[in-house]
Amino acid sequence: MREAYHDQLEQLADQLADMTGMVAEAMQNATTALLQADLGLAEQVISGDQKVDDVRSSIEEQSYALLALQAPVATDLRTVLAVIHAAESVERMGDLALHVAKAARRRHPASALPEDVQPYFAEMGRIAVKLANEAASIIREKDVDRARSLEDEDDAMDDIHRHLFSVIMDKEWQHGVPAAVDVTLLGRFYERYGDHAVSVAKRTVFVVTGRMPGYGDDENL
Repeated sequence: MREAYHDQLEQLADQLADMTGMVAEAMQNATTALLQADLGLAEQVISGDQKVDDVRSSIEEQSYALLALQAPVATDLRTVLAVIHAAESVERMGDLALHVAKAARRRHPASALPEDVQPYFAEMGRIAVKLANEAASIIREKDVDRARSLEDEDDAMDDIHRHLFSVIMDKEWQHGVPAAVDVTLLGRFYERYGDHAVSVAKRTVFVVTGRMPGYGDDENL
């Protein structure tokens, strides 16, 4: 019975890692749609978001069943609770990729971004996908050291996000208010995506060590 129970815990972690891989792919496609004004790819991300929601619901149902039927303690309890919280963060990552795809669709056939800021978003997209894929690997491997280093990688995302404000506030900005609003919102979507990836990694540290890392800002994660 206990062996079957621990198999269920491992399956939960695998499902969470798979879900994290799904939102990495979603953000990859959403970024491509944004930069290339690719309506078909945007629609693919939008329609695929329900699958992420379904996986999160399944993970929650299984987790609550384990809590009710097995009454886990210590590390096992931390695992179940961490999976529940992490699944919520991963679902939000999927929602943020969805927002990017909807922005691409809303401005189609035009690009949602002026050409001179597109390189910033290409880099933010690259970082976002890397963070999500790293988080998926951390979940599978329970790699605490790697989890603790993820926030350092997220700093690059924060730097670009801050720089975008200086770009749109510069007197040389020639693209008007609507474009500035789009850049501001889209930059925020990527920045929050990175924050959620860090949050997922922190949950892995909690499972292994019993302590939440003291780095970063958990507010509104």
